[in-house]
Amino acid sequence: MTRPFLLVGLLLIGLSGCNPFAPALEEGDPFAVLMGDPRTIEGFFQNFKAAYELRDISLYEPLLDSAFVFVFYDYDAQVERQWGFSQELEATRRLFLATSAIQLQWNQVLLQEVFDNGRQARVVRSFNLLVTLEQGSLFRSSGNVNFLLVRPDTLSPWRLRRWRDESEL
Repeated sequence: MTRPFLLVGLLLIGLSGCNPFAPALEEGDPFAVLMGDPRTIEGFFQNFKAAYELRDISLYEPLLDSAFVFVFYDYDAQVERQWGFSQELEATRRLFLATSAIQLQWNQVLLQEVFDNGRQARVVRSFNLLVTLEQGSLFRSSGNVNFLLVRPDTLSPWRLRRWRDESEL
């Protein structure tokens, strides 16, 4: 008779603190698959994609340099226009709130040059963007982004200083 009690006792000790309905905690960052290393250019692009697809302004804001400038061509007025950091955050926040889904696909890198001892990089990369608005209508865009990335030193994350929109609307 003592043997079954001993077996049950050992089993209970082994299972103490174990919740079969709770997933096990894993080592490391659970978002590591989703997020990239911001000290690499590819990691920057991966984080940009995650911020857009999750529609999370708290992930997007740290990607921007405080001197950020967005440049685009206004085809209706036939003039180049631009806006700065705060306008970009507000425009992106509104975009994220007005959409039910965003899919961003980064395609080939057309140009990538790193200069200033690894503290600046110019990257021209093609993309496809699909935005589903709350009411269900779809907006598609493709083209190129022309990014100037900066960082104070090679151990710091890349930040977007200048975004020239070369998309096809």
